[in-house]
Amino acid sequence: MATQTKPFLTPEQYLEIERQAEFKSVYYQGEMFAMAGAREVHVTIVGNLFAQLHQQVRARPCRAWVADLRVRVSPELYTYPDVVVVCGEPQFLNDTRDTLLNPNLIVEVLSPYTEAYDRGLKFEHYRSLPSVSQYLTVASDRVSAERFTRQPSGAWLLTAVSHLEDSLELESVGCRLALADVYEKVDLTQTASMVRPLS
Repeated sequence: MATQTKPFLTPEQYLEIERQAEFKSVYYQGEMFAMAGAREVHVTIVGNLFAQLHQQVRARPCRAWVADLRVRVSPELYTYPDVVVVCGEPQFLNDTRDTLLNPNLIVEVLSPYTEAYDRGLKFEHYRSLPSVSQYLTVASDRVSAERFTRQPSGAWLLTAVSHLEDSLELESVGCRLALADVYEKVDLTQTASMVRPLS
């Protein structure tokens, strides 16, 4: 029995479909992938991150956006990071202003199901964006945050923290995040069922 192959979509075709759709999809290498809904713990952490970043940049020429703003990472990847921050003039793909081109900081909240992708292939794509100088990942099943900072040589430096008393400086956007604020009202005991056993 023959299998039906998905038609290849150009970025322009993807954007046309996406702008009329009732749900969000990411674009990767000619295909669209619908985005799944998020769990309460994920949404709470994203909200805490956005609140902290927005509060700290609001008096400066910087903007923070939460998950609904599309980012064009490359011609083959359009996606929706959990939080992005731009300092300076934001650049958009066109006058619809729904596809950002120049994030300085990208933040992803990890789940046990997305962690490998977010820390691996997705980060590889994010690194290709010249405007991105820091990438922050925050775990949703434990207290853990990892900040990746682009060095002048082009290498990336990792700083990891894993206690509620810890904090991270985000020099790319002039912010400081305390993990106690990031995990405020987050019950990590409720996330045990999210973790799949190792086989």
